[in-house]
Amino acid sequence: MSKWNWKKLGMAAGLTLTLVAAGCGSDESSSSSDGGLDDYSKAVDYKVTGIEAGAGVFKAAEKATEEYDSMKGWEVQASSSGAMATALGEAIDKKEPIIVTGWSPHWKFAKYDLKYLDDPKGVFGDAETINTMVRKGLKDDMPNAYKVLDNFHWDTDDMEDTMLAIQDGEDPAKAAADWVKKNEDKVKEWTDGVDKVDGKKIELAYVEWDTEVASTNVVGKVLEDLGFDVTLTPLDNAVMWKAVADGEADGMVAAWLPATHGDLYDQYKDQLEDLGENLEGAKIGLVVPEYMDIDSIEDLKPKK
Repeated sequence: MSKWNWKKLGMAAGLTLTLVAAGCGSDESSSSSDGGLDDYSKAVDYKVTGIEAGAGVFKAAEKATEEYDSMKGWEVQASSSGAMATALGEAIDKKEPIIVTGWSPHWKFAKYDLKYLDDPKGVFGDAETINTMVRKGLKDDMPNAYKVLDNFHWDTDDMEDTMLAIQDGEDPAKAAADWVKKNEDKVKEWTDGVDKVDGKKIELAYVEWDTEVASTNVVGKVLEDLGFDVTLTPLDNAVMWKAVADGEADGMVAAWLPATHGDLYDQYKDQLEDLGENLEGAKIGLVVPEYMDIDSIEDLKPKK
């Protein structure tokens, strides 16, 4: 695996993000619907448990604190997607209130009973797509890999099968291999007319979100089966986009548009090639457990 200075910086930036857990009271009045909407806001200490600070859903959540009077004085706390999921699980185990930055597809919606808070102002945007981006010149350099990446498309159920297997403890590469084996017909659609190669090196970048771990490992396995020498490199959001734009990585299947990665797309769109959607119907927003008697961002209370 290549050792780029910017890659090290990107990884270091990701690793230095730490979780500051949302302050949740464990008393019954705070965690039950009888406590009232004001108690929910107090119980989480007017904090949203976020993910990486550079992620679009994090930035949208920060914008929500500016756009909604109900979130005046609130803070969105940076952590990581894994730390957010851990905090969510711990709160649910205790039936405590928690508000997190969420997105789907994600295994948490299959494991827990969750809901998005309504977003009347549209701060989090409409449904999103996940797109495939490749470096300029890939079509000429690696036409077979280009064709697979261009053909790659699956749906939420496909992705969540792999995500759940990984969440349940399966190694990502093994979970991807199992999915590929069970879905030969779909894989054939991606590889139709693609000849095998003999050890051609290709590198795919991705951000370590559960969705992208799943999709990148599946695509990597398909390319590996075609004879490619595949490297999968986890990076911070901004570094991932820069890597593909600069040609340091060959591609990614992890571009959330138009909102989540919109600013990064605007910055780099002329330096890379957009191969279009590989999954439709993605969504971002503020997510809470179903047991919380709250339905809208406007139901929250500002910090006094």
